[in-house]
Amino acid sequence: MTNMLHIQAETLKENKEKKLIFFCSQQISILGILSRLIGQMGNTPSQFTEEELRDYEDLTYFTRKEILLAHEKFKAISPEKVNHNKNAKLSMNKMMSTSELSCNPFADRICQVFSSSGDGSGDCTFEDYLDMMSVFSDQAPKSVKAEHAFRIFDFDGDDMLSKNDLKQVIQRLIGFNNQFTDLDMEQLIQNILEEADLDDDGSLSFAEFEHVIDKSSDFTNSFRIRL
Repeated sequence: MTNMLHIQAETLKENKEKKLIFFCSQQISILGILSRLIGQMGNTPSQFTEEELRDYEDLTYFTRKEILLAHEKFKAISPEKVNHNKNAKLSMNKMMSTSELSCNPFADRICQVFSSSGDGSGDCTFEDYLDMMSVFSDQAPKSVKAEHAFRIFDFDGDDMLSKNDLKQVIQRLIGFNNQFTDLDMEQLIQNILEEADLDDDGSLSFAEFEHVIDKSSDFTNSFRIRL
């Protein structure tokens, strides 16, 4: 009788140990799955190769994280098109509808300057958009911002800011429905040239424009778009 009770006790002990081992193995398996899932949460599949991301880091003022964020913003402009082709070309109208450009009086000129199309359409690929956002970022040096600002203001593309260029810049800054008379406009342009046109040729070269920018304390802050 005593021997039988001992055998039953041993059997119960073995069964408990087997159940405990099975339970522990199941928990380890579940924890392994959870661990893998958690690890994947921060690693959303990218449409770019490692080499492409490294190149973008080298060619812009952005980190990898900022580059991927920029692509998400670009994708949001036209999800279906960009999902199909990561570097799809989006129209200037679509680009100008973004929160970054919709209220900017120079939105069309910004698109045209950064567009790689070369036809004045202002259509932009992701690489154009990334270049644009990089130049407008806080990390971009003042000299780079000045160079692109000059190109944006140079409406006729002759590498000089003429009186007509300056007039268009002023009109966009103050709005076309302003109270400025032609005489007021002419006087303002003349004041600008008297201060900045060092060689008295009636227009501003990049060097003269950069000289003005160097004296401006708020240029870097105003020439900025945040991701």
